[in-house]
Amino acid sequence: MPRQYSRKQRVSQLLKEEISRLLQREVKDARIGAVTITDVEASSDLKHATVYFQTLGDAGAKEQSLKGLASAAGFLRTRLGRDLRLRRIPELRFVVDDTQERAARIHELLSEVEAAGDMDEEEGE
Repeated sequence: MPRQYSRKQRVSQLLKEEISRLLQREVKDARIGAVTITDVEASSDLKHATVYFQTLGDAGAKEQSLKGLASAAGFLRTRLGRDLRLRRIPELRFVVDDTQERAARIHELLSEVEAAGDMDEEEGE
């Protein structure tokens, strides 16, 4: 049986693809740099969408990308309205996606715990 997706999920995926395309080809803000749109979560009423992105660099570079994306939000909404056949284009809010950094930190902590456990076993022998 085919899997059914909600309208919210379909719109979120469509927004992710179109925003990625627009950022790659049409937005010329140097502050944005090389960003990757990782996810878009549209609200249930489709009035708002949170756009998660990742970029290379330190916290300053991420902040600059965030400012550039926030500045480009109006342009992106206008182009999305023109390119997509949706009744309402959601307001875009950009958020830095730090899941990879958090996953790396968790992995690091687990490795430390494992190493400490190995040391305890050696002392017990």
